[in-house]
Amino acid sequence: MTQFKVVIPARYAASRLPGKPLADIGGKPMVVRVYERCLESAAADVWVATDDARVADAVRDHGGQVLMTRGDHPSGTDRLQEVAAQLQLADRDILVNVQGDEPMIPPAVINQVADNLAANPTAGIATLCEPITHRSDVFSPDIVKVVFDIDGRALYFSRAPMPWHRDTFAAASDPNTALPPGNWWRHIGIYGYRVSLLNQYVTWQPAPPELAESLEQLRAMYHGVAIHVAPACAAVPGGVDTEADLLRMRALIASAPNTSQEQRG
Repeated sequence: MTQFKVVIPARYAASRLPGKPLADIGGKPMVVRVYERCLESAAADVWVATDDARVADAVRDHGGQVLMTRGDHPSGTDRLQEVAAQLQLADRDILVNVQGDEPMIPPAVINQVADNLAANPTAGIATLCEPITHRSDVFSPDIVKVVFDIDGRALYFSRAPMPWHRDTFAAASDPNTALPPGNWWRHIGIYGYRVSLLNQYVTWQPAPPELAESLEQLRAMYHGVAIHVAPACAAVPGGVDTEADLLRMRALIASAPNTSQEQRG
């Protein structure tokens, strides 16, 4: 079994939903629910990495582990590297970055991304994807698309529609029409990193495609790092970026059988 640790970066000052990590979902802060899902994975340890005392207190109040990090990190990857440095992890160690806004992430996909990185020694990063079935999602800049080769090596990530279907997409971007035959994949924002890659990453300046797309993984690709991509082994309900997402997640949690028992208890 792959040895790995999980870090959950959690910023209080989310631009679209301030205070997001502490948003109540079924009687618990969202970040705590993410932490508890991660504990169900095979991770040797799980930490929340935050620069905010309110988030740290909420996690500790529920028995979780917290590492305080600087408040000036430009990305979650930079914050993850500080965690690796604080813990004095070895270059070969694997850290899995789980987003702090995915309270229903399946533990199986956390294990999967760690296993995939361990099984692909030429990759510095591993991540996951899922099929896109609606044309509107292909054209949405909020849905990150990924194209990868026959060996699962990422070729590019983009907010733009890709691959571009020459014969149908050029005519119109009507979201109500069906997708033509082909493969479109949504990137799922979970990452497995080798610590050696994290230590390199923070020495690099933001790359032109990273700045254009606002996608931090493109900095690694710009410097020749192989990113392994695979379809997720379980459906990922998605994260919470907006108030509408929060309402949807509250409904999902409320309808989950284990949540009902937990609330009665």
